[in-house]
Amino acid sequence: MTPPVVLTIAGSDSGGGAGIQADLKTIEACGGFGTSAITSVTAQNTTGVQGQHLLPVEEIEAQIEAVIEDFDVAAVKTGMLATSEVIELVVDHAADLPNLVVDPVMVAASGDRLLAPEAEDAYKSLIAEASVVTPNADEAAVLTGRDIDDPEAAERAGQDLVEMGADSALVKGGHVPGDDVVDTLVTDDGVTTFRHARIDTEATHGSGCTLSSAIATQLAHGDDLSTAVGSGIDLLASAVRYNVDVGEGPGAVHHLVQTRNDAARGSTSEAVERVVSALVDADVSPLVPDRGMTVASATPYAETPDAVAAVEGRIDRTMDGVRPNRGVRFGVSTTVARALLAAREHAPELRFAVDCRLTNAIEGALSSLDGPAAVYDPSERPGSVSDDDTAQWGVTRALETSDETPIAVVGREGVGIDGRVLLFAADAADLIQRVESVQGAVKNDG
Repeated sequence: MTPPVVLTIAGSDSGGGAGIQADLKTIEACGGFGTSAITSVTAQNTTGVQGQHLLPVEEIEAQIEAVIEDFDVAAVKTGMLATSEVIELVVDHAADLPNLVVDPVMVAASGDRLLAPEAEDAYKSLIAEASVVTPNADEAAVLTGRDIDDPEAAERAGQDLVEMGADSALVKGGHVPGDDVVDTLVTDDGVTTFRHARIDTEATHGSGCTLSSAIATQLAHGDDLSTAVGSGIDLLASAVRYNVDVGEGPGAVHHLVQTRNDAARGSTSEAVERVVSALVDADVSPLVPDRGMTVASATPYAETPDAVAAVEGRIDRTMDGVRPNRGVRFGVSTTVARALLAAREHAPELRFAVDCRLTNAIEGALSSLDGPAAVYDPSERPGSVSDDDTAQWGVTRALETSDETPIAVVGREGVGIDGRVLLFAADAADLIQRVESVQGAVKNDG
């Protein structure tokens, strides 16, 4: 194994959510080998910074030189540098620091100041050495003197930073008002914006460190700037969305969210196979729609259908029971996959789904389940929703209008061929039990 080496020059966070700790977690998660030069030791946790001790500049320099003398460093990122002397030290070594990503850390997420006021001007000399500088709106305002309250102002600030000498500037939009977060990347060649939904959470501790480390690691892999920035932003969006609830404060971003999600693909696929095997053994023929039955399972942090495993080609009725006509794959059976993802927006614990036919007997059998059922009427579907998205829209509507989280959703596209019953569960065993319960109730009723 010869992963690219990434050096982080930053402060230590005893709370583990930001600083060197966040950097090294993210670098490893993105496939790099993390090395470090610690500038400052902070006593902090999720509620704030209780103390800060700056290491002697010569000790910081010794760490930098020890790393660059032994390792083939492919990228470098800076975090908390604290004083003008440390910033100048990094500038002096800039010629030996490739793909330099400068995160101008000035204030912690808790509001505690992490940069001496006189050091703000010193940052301008470091920005001139940067491959990319990644300020948030508040930091960009300090560096450029602009008020940044919309994406257009962020673009102008980015242009100012490029004029200071940076190869590029990514002005982050997390502190800019708006329903979406708009991150603005400015280079001499133009402007690229990255947009994603704003997450309603205060657990953003370590977000800047995570993003800059991810970008540096992707650059170390050889990605072009736009790809590296886009990949880093996608990682951060998931890390904030699936933040970790630790400590008494708001918590921290989930640095390993994509790694954990990728690692779960094997067990997720195997769980679908177990469900399919159980349904075959139970011969659930009465529940199988004419179009075939789909069993699907999402990875723990699935966002898109390609993170949902399902039976490719569906489960069909045969002369002697039911059989899957193909194996389990990710990114197939997108109708049920999207419906499952829609359910998870309201109940993230739901990871499994199966679609059954809709008959009067099957709908009546839903009362045998250990949770409520909900109904959506496709005739109420807005014109902007396509036929393919009806189930996704319907599940969203059913969950939004239910007092409790339903474990079954009935779509009245019609009884028989065009209708569907979606059963949901948090684990494979519960899904199997619910399918068998419905089947048993149908048989007893018959």
